[in-house]
Amino acid sequence: MGERQPVHIGMLTPSSNTVVEPMVANMLSELPEVSGLAGRLRVTEISMNENSQGQFDPEPMLDAGSLLSDARVDVMGWNGTSSSWLGFDLDRELCDAITDRFSMPATTAVLAVNEILEKLGCRRIAFITPYVEEIQSRILAQYRDAGFECAAERHTGEHVNYAFAEITEDAIAKLIREVMSDAPDAVVVMCTNMRAAGLANDLEKEFDVPIIDSLAAFVWKGLKLGRVDTKRVRGWGRIFSDV
Repeated sequence: MGERQPVHIGMLTPSSNTVVEPMVANMLSELPEVSGLAGRLRVTEISMNENSQGQFDPEPMLDAGSLLSDARVDVMGWNGTSSSWLGFDLDRELCDAITDRFSMPATTAVLAVNEILEKLGCRRIAFITPYVEEIQSRILAQYRDAGFECAAERHTGEHVNYAFAEITEDAIAKLIREVMSDAPDAVVVMCTNMRAAGLANDLEKEFDVPIIDSLAAFVWKGLKLGRVDTKRVRGWGRIFSDV
């Protein structure tokens, strides 16, 4: 049997994110032909002020994508969650722009989360984020408008993007366990700079409820677009084996 062809997944990533690259490398460790390659754009704060929202304009993303395309990536996408509060259409438009400009399939973490929720038929969702109240409220409102019910929510009230990665796995697991008492169909951890992906496997066994981490969702969709069997990713939650 011949060697598999290399697949490079291009990830547009917030400049202050310290979780994406090492976590993705760990997820892909059993897929030697697949790599996650990151291009960064400046994102340091998550709030509703004008400067913060301007971080997510499409042109800086496409500029970063232009450099990332030099690595001849096979798939490209935004491995961030800004459209969860700014509007899903922004991610759809970004994906169209990436495909038009760089001639490759595109995705985002949020669109991947939404696709997984639809495929699993989950409607009552518990949302966990590190964000401030105003951001959290916008996320919940947007998902309600899309036909989902918020079964429960927890947020830690942080606005510094770098600090999201400092929330411990134990603290995240505690939040996930707390929302399970409200019987959600699924738990969504909405932030690609939180260390939640490695918790999914054990917590799903404990509660029999899907744990959909936004970073893991991006990897799942990137593999799908790269025509890689997601079942080869083991130990990172049921989305890779069941969706």
